[in-house]
Amino acid sequence: MPKRLVEKLRSFIPGNGKKKARHYQRQEIPRDQHNVSRSMISEPAKKVLHRLNKSGYDAYLVGGGVRDILLGGKPKDFDIATNATPEEVHDLFRNSRLIGRRFRIVHVVFGREIIEVTTFRGNARDTNDDLADDEHKTSEHGQLLRDNVYGNQEEDALRRDFTINALYYCIRDFAIIDFANGVQDLNNQQIRLIGDPETRYREDPVRMLRAIRFAAKLDFDIEPETEAPIRELAPLLANIPPARLFDEVLKLFSAGHGEATYNLLQDYDLLAPLFPETARALEAGEPDELILKALRNTDARIAQGKSVTPYFLFAAMLWPALQVEWRRRQDNGDPVQPALHSAIGKVIGRQVQATAIPKRFSGPMKEIWELQMRLPRRQGKRAFGTMSHPRFRAAYDFLLVREAAGEIEPGLGQWWTDFQQADERKQEKMLSELGANGPKKRRRNRKPTRKPPQS
Repeated sequence: MPKRLVEKLRSFIPGNGKKKARHYQRQEIPRDQHNVSRSMISEPAKKVLHRLNKSGYDAYLVGGGVRDILLGGKPKDFDIATNATPEEVHDLFRNSRLIGRRFRIVHVVFGREIIEVTTFRGNARDTNDDLADDEHKTSEHGQLLRDNVYGNQEEDALRRDFTINALYYCIRDFAIIDFANGVQDLNNQQIRLIGDPETRYREDPVRMLRAIRFAAKLDFDIEPETEAPIRELAPLLANIPPARLFDEVLKLFSAGHGEATYNLLQDYDLLAPLFPETARALEAGEPDELILKALRNTDARIAQGKSVTPYFLFAAMLWPALQVEWRRRQDNGDPVQPALHSAIGKVIGRQVQATAIPKRFSGPMKEIWELQMRLPRRQGKRAFGTMSHPRFRAAYDFLLVREAAGEIEPGLGQWWTDFQQADERKQEKMLSELGANGPKKRRRNRKPTRKPPQS
């Protein structure tokens, strides 16, 4: 079977024209020629590797964990690939659970750390039995709908997406096994797909987003053949379920490289499939400075180890679309407040057709937007009421981003900053000054009281 797969990758591959695939040759890099050390691998991952090996199975650290260590970084998680079936892995670890239906994987749980263990996967196209026909299904666009076949290590490597992810570390002899020149691409700082790029993108259009994510995260270039079909095939992302695209958007913008990711999405025409209304608003001339400021702030928070909220990200990404829809409704004669509420419903309704935003995120996002109208209204007890709102802090942060983006005049954000830090006496004084400096109410003209006629 491995020979069949390699021959297929080396043969002519269907596409717009016949392209010959690259030649891949297995390389084994000994310990003295790489920097991966057992000390860089978490104890839970080592326990899983050792137990699988001692039980007679082959098991390797694979993918991002190997890649990130080779680049001098610290992996955030560790994945393991093995020739043991999911059921065999599950039997070895009482602290494990089976995930998935058709192609099962195993999560081995060690407190907060989860080690994901997958069985080597093969390519159903290389088998001729009826089961393979049932397990391998493609759409009319070439997208893989079902591809659930076990294989060996070489098949598992060559069916992965990028060369830099097809790297395996063996804890028995400390060697790195490289099936697709991944180490060379790491040294050259480039993202390269395994196989024919057009075919691989058609099989799974999300690979285009993964190429962008890795390029932004690693500050790598996308290799010319790998980037060539992206703009043409970007519309294929419309065939991906909205729930999956929501997860991919979170991965894109929650890794600490949001601004670079956004710029690459723009460059490769991949923003429109993810945020169609925003893309249309930007094309119509709506500025994106608020988006850029929000992403810079998000990147800074992640760098400081702080959490980020998906609803804040989506509130920023959809803000240009909301502004266009809000103005349109006001131009049609709707009052400001009802126009905002109607625009919010319309923008969210359109967005969920592209990326399914769960209600636990769309609700707070709506509140952030609505609070932008309440924040300027501070007279009397309004400031205290606004500050007690459960989404006040996020709305306040959003206000600061709007000021930094030049969307509104500076001053309001600083007032709210001072108000939060002031004691009760100082707050009362601030409100009093606000009332004194604010517009005075016009007194109604009362009709003069008519005196009764004297008798």
